[in-house]
Amino acid sequence: MQFDGAVIKEQGITFAIVVVKPHILNNSNDRENARQGFASYFPGIPLILMAQDSRGIPTYHGRQDIVKFLANIHPSRIQWKHYTS
Repeated sequence: MQFDGAVIKEQGITFAIVVVKPHILNNSNDRENARQGFASYFPGIPLILMAQDSRGIPTYHGRQDIVKFLANIHPSRIQWKHYTS
């Protein structure tokens, strides 16, 4: 499996973001499957799913306080990493 993600520590909270395809965010079963699949890479920390539309505008799904924080951060400021298993 290959994916892009990031681990961020901000305001005393450590969380992970994983980039997914937009259709994943639109289906609750797909979101839950994605969350379970990525949980082993980021054990014990909140996991946020992120998809971008055709213009590169992100949509986040997960813990609401973290989603609100990320809504004010441009994705280019996140230090993304390419994960390969």
